[in-house]
Amino acid sequence: MDSQTWATITRLVEWLDNDSAPTSDEMRRVLRVLKIQEEAGEVAEAVHGAMGANPRKGASHTWADVEKELCDVILTGMVALTTLTPDAPRVFADHLDRVATRSLP
Repeated sequence: MDSQTWATITRLVEWLDNDSAPTSDEMRRVLRVLKIQEEAGEVAEAVHGAMGANPRKGASHTWADVEKELCDVILTGMVALTTLTPDAPRVFADHLDRVATRSLP
């Protein structure tokens, strides 16, 4: 990811730090990690809706909704990682390299 993306994530973290209810640093980290699960649940709901799998709701979502929810999961993960470490871009890049090295021919 480019540096502009991570700069925007840093700005979002700063905004959240300033505008969220007061809490300890530890609780802030926990809540941001837990937010990933909330967003993942929204992906699951959108997939069910796109497939019409919930008889009560029918086709309540589109695959474009699933894309949006997946982006929210990625964004939320980046915010959580940045909340955990100021070296989030390096941590992510190093992890991506390790996964690619062990997975790709």
